[in-house]
Amino acid sequence: MNKKIKNYKAAAGGWGALASTTRFVLGSKKPAANLRNLLRANKVKGFDCPGCAWGDEQGKHFSFCENGAKAISWEATAKRVTPDFFRQHPVSRLRQQSDYFLEYQGRIEQPMYLNRETDHYEPISWDDAFALIARHLNGLEHPDQLELYTSGRASNEATYLYQLFGRTVGTNNFPDCSNLCHEASGVALNRAIGVGKGTVTLQDFDRADAIFAFGQNPGTNHPRMLHSLRNASRRGAAIVTFNNLKERGLERFADPQSPVEMLTPKDSSISSLYLCPRLGGDMAAVRGMAKLVLEWDTEALKRGEPGLLDRDFIAEHTQGLDGYMAAVAATSWQQIEKQSGLSREQIRQAAEVYASAERVICTWAMGITQHKHSVATIREIVNLQLLRGQIGKPGAGLCPVRGHSNVQGNRTVGINEKPDEAFLNRLETHFGLPMPRRSGHNAVAAIQAMLEGRSKVFIALGGNIAAAAPDTPVTAEALARCELTVQISTKLNRSHLMAGREALILPCLGRTEADVRASGPQFITVEDSFSMVHASQGAGKPNSPHQRSETAIIAGMAQATLGSKPVDWLALADNYDAIRDHMAATLPGFERFNERLQQPGGFYLGNTAADHDWQTTTGKANFAAEPLPAQLLPAEQNGEPVSTLQTLRSHDQYNTTIYGMDDRYRGVYGQRMVLFMHPDEIDRRGLNEGDEVELISIWQDDVERKVSGFRVVAYDIPAGNVAAYYPETNPLVPLHSTGDDSHTPTSKSVAVLIRRQQTSRIL
Repeated sequence: MNKKIKNYKAAAGGWGALASTTRFVLGSKKPAANLRNLLRANKVKGFDCPGCAWGDEQGKHFSFCENGAKAISWEATAKRVTPDFFRQHPVSRLRQQSDYFLEYQGRIEQPMYLNRETDHYEPISWDDAFALIARHLNGLEHPDQLELYTSGRASNEATYLYQLFGRTVGTNNFPDCSNLCHEASGVALNRAIGVGKGTVTLQDFDRADAIFAFGQNPGTNHPRMLHSLRNASRRGAAIVTFNNLKERGLERFADPQSPVEMLTPKDSSISSLYLCPRLGGDMAAVRGMAKLVLEWDTEALKRGEPGLLDRDFIAEHTQGLDGYMAAVAATSWQQIEKQSGLSREQIRQAAEVYASAERVICTWAMGITQHKHSVATIREIVNLQLLRGQIGKPGAGLCPVRGHSNVQGNRTVGINEKPDEAFLNRLETHFGLPMPRRSGHNAVAAIQAMLEGRSKVFIALGGNIAAAAPDTPVTAEALARCELTVQISTKLNRSHLMAGREALILPCLGRTEADVRASGPQFITVEDSFSMVHASQGAGKPNSPHQRSETAIIAGMAQATLGSKPVDWLALADNYDAIRDHMAATLPGFERFNERLQQPGGFYLGNTAADHDWQTTTGKANFAAEPLPAQLLPAEQNGEPVSTLQTLRSHDQYNTTIYGMDDRYRGVYGQRMVLFMHPDEIDRRGLNEGDEVELISIWQDDVERKVSGFRVVAYDIPAGNVAAYYPETNPLVPLHSTGDDSHTPTSKSVAVLIRRQQTSRIL
């Protein structure tokens, strides 16, 4: 494999995206089928892309992006992992393989059971697999010894059945991928505005005068967002980016679906102002903007002019302004500049854009949510929007950009370790069964419980927790201590190899494939980042006759464990309309569910905050008077310089799925073991580009957390900050280094020492 570092000069998208899409479609070994799949992606009567949760633009001929094409081709591959593959590869040897190698082998063909004596996975029948699960679950001393993990890819129907199964067993242990990424958004927004979702729709991006993007890289992680940003920029909206790294997708974009942009040098500038704060410095930057807005408001009033604040909105809809203004006044510019890493002049430029815009959207992703003070940072973004009434009017609002398709829908339909009383009451009334009231485990708490032997069975509805969770050796040990681990998966991944004393792999259908049950072809539903619920129906032939839908697998486990209590599980799995009828009876906003799905594009669940119906404890939108953090991470330890590491994805990656070894927009080819550093930082440390280094994380325990073999790459990133790919750097993230109130791992702010290794070679 040719390893090289080469500056990528083109815009995001364009011919590079088209070439990459073509390569992955051909590499699937099913090019004709996947070309048909791409034409059905994100369309009415089609299927929802298994990639990101960005909303669907109706009426477009093509509704997929480069990384969506990768996800579709990766799933709908002709390659299969057969029992013969497992006979040839012992688990101990597979552990030595890369994550890319594991998933590249293709789709898992049939249910497999880990034989500890032979160190091989062996075929098992579905009935025997379900019986094994039932034996373990019915033998638990307490229902809370069960952990039910969920990936955001699972459908609304499957996850609704999953939560009903778990709560009928008697637990609220529903750790999920949202705990690892966007939990801070839900916590902060619920406290501030009474609903843990964004307040905007996709159409609001067509009306905004200014869009502020914080901590995200849409060119890789949700490329269809670039179409919305491109259109906004072209009609004159200002786009201000706060992001630690310079990312090509937020600088320039050439639409691969536009002949003009493909056949001429013409592309679209995205950000009109691009600022690179220090890792963890976004709260200080937003506080600086608010400080200027409040000063300019005071000055305008003194001149007898209208102020900048929306005083009618504040008086009618908010509480806590006086406390917040006092907190802003107490924050010095010295602290703001030092913590943000930005100058007062840079912050002033952003504040001027904000103050001059009538309609403003603030949008953010995991660059904001994976810090110790993430909840406070998001509250500060909300504070800024409340000052000028930028919530609940067309073209304005708050937009957390969720990652995996349907991660938001999972939470909506009940995947929540802390369910509210109203939801539990509705379940009890409808199903005639008492529901558990004890709060359950989030992802970090679940890992700790397994590690301590308090939880004994781990079932994963999708995902790859061994690669997604922090503190990789600790997570692996936690899984190994379980009496049973069950992975419902499409492809082989790291979690299958970090197994419990007994272990099952249960192969499921993908989004692209036809799901035909006794009552006929079925469709599922998902919810996007804009609270739109719509149908998804694959049409491809399943990769193997042994694979089952996620819904059928959950029903099989439930029927084996519970019998027909409180429902006929197998009957529900044969007709998803019946599941949706139960959802309509128990979930607010899902009334007449089946009927409303007949609308092209689905239906909008609504948002109480967008309607100025504040479901908070005060009945108003709440300002938060949080001080800035006393400090971020230390600058040195025992005289040795400390860097702040953020973990991130490459362009050939989605979540923990690694499609290839390139990161085109950052100029990295054929490799993943790289460390991005500012050129001045490289010089200051006496290093050279291409040097091999090791990273050691700093935490308040005696555990050594170290990764080695990373090559230094010069990049436009603030000095003192560094970046590297996960899951390779997940071992550096301590399990208990989590966000205040969110318990989300601090994967974007890890204190590390960087040391040269013995061998050093220039790239």
